Amino acid sequence: MSTFEDLGSLLMVRGADEIEHAGGSLYVHLHRVAKRLTTLGASDTLVLAGLAHAAYGTDGFPTHLFDWQTERPVLESVIGPEAELIVYRYGSCERETTWRDLAEHHTVTDRFTGTSEELSTADLRDFVDLTIVNELDVLDHAPALAPKLRPFLQEQIPRWQSLASPAVLAESQRLLPL
Repeated sequence: MSTFEDLGSLLMVRGADEIEHAGGSLYVHLHRVAKRLTTLGASDTLVLAGLAHAAYGTDGFPTHLFDWQTERPVLESVIGPEAELIVYRYGSCERETTWRDLAEHHTVTDRFTGTSEELSTADLRDFVDLTIVNELDVLDHAPALAPKLRPFLQEQIPRWQSLASPAVLAESQRLLPL
């Protein structure tokens, strides 16, 4: 089996297919995010992170499949340290203090520990690409959220245009015309 398949099996064991999420189950959402990242040319590492991005819950989706304090090594053993770190950063991100001015300060605040980390250009790109692709999937599959989410993304994504990959930026512009 491939790492991607191993991770899919682990997500099933952890109950991702039984947790409701936009457009079906969390499992289905995670696969859609990974598929869109693949389509947009993301690295294998980012695609794996996309498949596991809600493993520790997120600031917008508190349900978790793994305990961030004790089970990070479990996820890391399946997807590797680089992908696990992307998953951790994504899940631990305190959106209120991070998202708006990320292009200026390059810092992600950890909602679990209260610490902040300045990211490299490559790490910022992965973080922003995953964030945009996730939010686009939610927008596509949760019509009730669209009246609030669409204007937020139309305002936020232009702030991140210097951080996002060209393919993800083009996809967001295609789906969110201004």
